[in-house]
Amino acid sequence: MRYDAIIVGGGAAGLFCAFTAGQRGRKVLVLEHNDGLGEKIKISGGGRCNFTNIHAGPDNYISNNPAFCRSALARYSPWDFIALVEKHGIAYHEKKLGQQFCDGSSRDIIAMLLNECMDARVEIRSGCRVEEVRPGFFLKTSRGDLECNALVIATGGLSFARLGASDFGHRIALQFGMRVTELRPGLVPLTLREPSLHIFGPVSGAALPVRVKCAGQSFEEALLVTHRGFSGPAILQISSYWKQGDAPVFDLLPEKPVSFRRAGTSASACLSEFWPRRFADAWCSLHAPQKPLNHWSDRERGEVLDLAHNWPVTFSGTEGYAKAEVTLGGVDTAGISSKTMESRSVRGLYFIGEVVDVTGWLGGYNFQWAWASAHAAGQAI
Repeated sequence: MRYDAIIVGGGAAGLFCAFTAGQRGRKVLVLEHNDGLGEKIKISGGGRCNFTNIHAGPDNYISNNPAFCRSALARYSPWDFIALVEKHGIAYHEKKLGQQFCDGSSRDIIAMLLNECMDARVEIRSGCRVEEVRPGFFLKTSRGDLECNALVIATGGLSFARLGASDFGHRIALQFGMRVTELRPGLVPLTLREPSLHIFGPVSGAALPVRVKCAGQSFEEALLVTHRGFSGPAILQISSYWKQGDAPVFDLLPEKPVSFRRAGTSASACLSEFWPRRFADAWCSLHAPQKPLNHWSDRERGEVLDLAHNWPVTFSGTEGYAKAEVTLGGVDTAGISSKTMESRSVRGLYFIGEVVDVTGWLGGYNFQWAWASAHAAGQAI
């Protein structure tokens, strides 16, 4: 059977692209190798789907070509997606920093996408694996052979392998002579090396607000101590910029006035007014004189206070794709049209969403790239 367009991947980008093309009268088929659709949407935002961010712009994305995402983001904005959410009567709220969440369940967003696909007469086959793609777009699948004029790859990256993530999209790009940039986990917890792990591992679960800087970027969010290292929004954000050998610098007391001049009080007791006591005990065991504050010299006070505001931490690595929310890198944007998402060298071949070398910050930015890139391709096929 021949279709105007076959979209491989039944996630956020794939479903959105499908109904956008279907609304233009195209005969569209979506193939999803999982039995369910939108598996990553389902678990996003703690089950409430952080579906966009009203501040989304090119500066919130990482790519070898930072300007690439500008066109698609400009032509389909967060407000366009919010209008779609409101059209379907989905209640939502802004949590913080422009992040938009469903009041109810992320399943509301999946249902919305599927309803739009149904209205656009999009055909969907789940539990269908693509086994081979030949030039001219002849597809051999686990449920028969197919042909299409346009092939859209919306298969995502390597993160969340338990949800069926794979390198399928990258392999297709390479098969057709396109480049794939360096791949690594993004928005991922970082692991500590000894002796820091021995000190902070037992403090697992402690959280505190911090400002963290690395590679010219700065984020002010929460840090969460884990049994393997550090996580939390601040760490996830900076992890996308961190590389082996970097030592991110933490301000553990952002905008907080601290004075180490209390008679008979320890540094840990003083800092526990701002930090969880377990974290204060651990940090002070490494960095503070073990004597009452009134016995400290002015030099000691200055050194400890400066370290609390500028604490460099060397990490051993990341927790890998198993814990990463996104994949950094992807199909090289030099080979893709920023207006249509079509390959510059293979007519009719499109790449959208996470499979492309465009990675957003934590907080709804990656969903907005999914919608925007899918809209660009859906308007073109």
